[in-house]
Amino acid sequence: MTLSPPLIYALAVIGGYLLGSIPFGYIAAKSAGIDIRSVGSGNIGATNVLRTGRKDLALLTFVGDTGKGAAAVGLACLLLLGVDQETRNAGMALAGAAAFLGHLYPVWLKFKGGKGVATFLGTLFAACWPMGLIAGALWLLTAFTLRISSLSALVAAALVVPVSLLLPFVDPAYPFVGMALFMAVLIYIRHRSNIARLLKGEEPKIGKKKEA
Repeated sequence: MTLSPPLIYALAVIGGYLLGSIPFGYIAAKSAGIDIRSVGSGNIGATNVLRTGRKDLALLTFVGDTGKGAAAVGLACLLLLGVDQETRNAGMALAGAAAFLGHLYPVWLKFKGGKGVATFLGTLFAACWPMGLIAGALWLLTAFTLRISSLSALVAAALVVPVSLLLPFVDPAYPFVGMALFMAVLIYIRHRSNIARLLKGEEPKIGKKKEA
């Protein structure tokens, strides 16, 4: 039986959301007897896991959170084999956006998730690797120069689309541009408290422990 594109879109969104909801940071920390929600900012992302002093757990979290965004896009691509490229791109973008939403608001943790930076990068790499490279380069450049994780995420989220559209060798499909903008808006929403601290000069540096 051949599934219609609308049904495949629905499956991609539901599957992407459930996949994105897997809380790798919470699981990794829990395996070491740590409830990451009681550490630092209480966030389940890699940056807060790093505040436990366990770089291995932070790396596992980053890989898991990056991978689930990429996996959601890849699975949608497989589901849409045989359809036209425009339809496939739309399905991949929907799955990626749903995975990102799942990470921010995971059903498994009462909709209290991370801030989405690793999943943002993984989703972009899988959907349009030049955009992923640009976002990663923007994050790394900001992180190495200013040593502030939240600012690095905000810069990457804000600039990835305009930089991608301006560079002549990058030609992102419009569904991926829409997906990137959707994720960027949510990143700014989830970083409201970080933005407030940045404006006050109180945002901690990468690797520095933060009081709960």
